[in-house]
Amino acid sequence: MSNTDAGAPDSPDSITVYSDYVCPFCYLGRQSLEAYQETREEPLAIDWHPFDLRAGQRGPDGEIDDSADTGKDEAYYEQARENVRRLQDEYDAEMAQELRTDVDSLPAQIVSVHVRETAPDSWLAFDEGVFAALWQDGRDIGDREVLADIAGDVDGLDPTIVDEALDDDDLRDRVTDLFTAARERGVSGVPTFAYDGHAARGAVPPEQIRRLVGDV
Repeated sequence: MSNTDAGAPDSPDSITVYSDYVCPFCYLGRQSLEAYQETREEPLAIDWHPFDLRAGQRGPDGEIDDSADTGKDEAYYEQARENVRRLQDEYDAEMAQELRTDVDSLPAQIVSVHVRETAPDSWLAFDEGVFAALWQDGRDIGDREVLADIAGDVDGLDPTIVDEALDDDDLRDRVTDLFTAARERGVSGVPTFAYDGHAARGAVPPEQIRRLVGDV
């Protein structure tokens, strides 16, 4: 992806983030972003865009097919685990596991989009709750009850928002369109951070995010 393909954030005071909840590097990238945010007088708003890493493994009923060919062998996964452990130490991140290949994030992403659209002031807390549920607590964020628990812990949200979102076929289609839009913008992997026409991919350190936004 070129530095300009990811597009610009909605405003100079926000940073665009493409991510998928099942990506451990997205979780770690958010730890890095949080560390950078703590150095700013005014934190950047997060202009979040969902990305789908499970599309090739998802069956017609939403089940994840572990036998689907993803083009990734055991050597790839072992290297990924090693990289996760290294960044976990570097960012002092709490994690229950390095990888989760059996979880589908589509339900969480659908609910997250709905929260962002209907209760934007509660979105960040919900988003962080989803990441924490999976990567700190090892919970299945594809489960309605888990998502309802997360929503119930967020001020301003009613747990019924989960069923409201997941039973909305039009919303599901719009989220799928967002996945397509991300790829059409040149986003080929996550996390991707974009700001003012420039982008950085991966769980980059806070110093690189600082350079990305020109805060030097």
